[in-house]
Amino acid sequence: MDVLRPTLIRIEGRVYRKNLIQEQPYQHEEEQDFFAGPGDCADEPCDTFVVEETENGFQCRVEVPSPLYKYIIGKKGETKKRLETETRTSISIPKPGVEGEIVITGQHRSGVTSARTRIDVLLDSFRKKQPFTHFLSFALNQPAIQERFLQFKEEVLEKCSKDHGVSSSLFQNPAKLHLTLGTLVLLSEQEIQKACDLLQRCKEDFVDQIAGGKPLTVEVAGVEYMNDDPAVMDVLYAKVRMKDDSDRLQMIADQLVERFVASGLMLKEWDRVKLHATVMNTLFRKDPSADERNNTMTGKSSFKERESFNGRNILKLFENFYFGEVQLDSVRLSQRFSSDASGYYATSGQL
Repeated sequence: MDVLRPTLIRIEGRVYRKNLIQEQPYQHEEEQDFFAGPGDCADEPCDTFVVEETENGFQCRVEVPSPLYKYIIGKKGETKKRLETETRTSISIPKPGVEGEIVITGQHRSGVTSARTRIDVLLDSFRKKQPFTHFLSFALNQPAIQERFLQFKEEVLEKCSKDHGVSSSLFQNPAKLHLTLGTLVLLSEQEIQKACDLLQRCKEDFVDQIAGGKPLTVEVAGVEYMNDDPAVMDVLYAKVRMKDDSDRLQMIADQLVERFVASGLMLKEWDRVKLHATVMNTLFRKDPSADERNNTMTGKSSFKERESFNGRNILKLFENFYFGEVQLDSVRLSQRFSSDASGYYATSGQL
């Protein structure tokens, strides 16, 4: 993302720019050592996990997705060795690619607790740098919506193709039109199942009550843009709103994200979910399968140069374009970079 065209955030009627901070990549990031310093809380007792007493001392088990093993092992095993030495414990890690538990054993409870806490800090640090794998979504790819979207695309290309940067490669795949609620990094089948189970609990706890047990009728109408200069646009999206002007869709979206953030499965990005569906994105120009998110919070940013487009005429001509009415009857746990038989993202679970 160009720092001169940051994302705009609207909070209580005011507009703020979100300045993007670029992290410097490291050649062997997966081999870095990461330890809490002497003044950190890593050596403090923690009640969020169980340390069992055994015949030979104490033991603690932690479920870790296999892709994260390397961060605990470190270059030539140095991270694991240092952890064991400093905490006077033994750490058993499954073989690469084999899902299982990491087992920490030691003579003293404090040592096992310290090792477990330091491992948690390590995993949390590197998990935040993983690109997201799944996202919660509402599908907006009903045939009528797709038909209107294709009409929108045809008219934009007919009337605005001479504007800088406007081309057919910018448009979303109509089969993948959707509303994103939030993104997740799920690195094992166990984590995917945990997300599916939480989705079902949300259905029972509040979704059915807010929706009244019926599908939500929403309208997809009007277009807006992500940055503050329509002449250098990167993302154009369609607005999504309840047909009855209620805030039920917003309530469901916000409470779902709040529950997933509290579970540790999702990072908090915004105070409220932005109800929108991407229709044009400069990321699609080079990669038609690219998702509309820019990975600023949930993974590594590519910082690839993007060729913006001049969207002034599009806004003037299509500001109130009506894409259609949709019945939303399910929230899906969608898999990134995938397709099902309908052309939409493959679904790992739904409510």
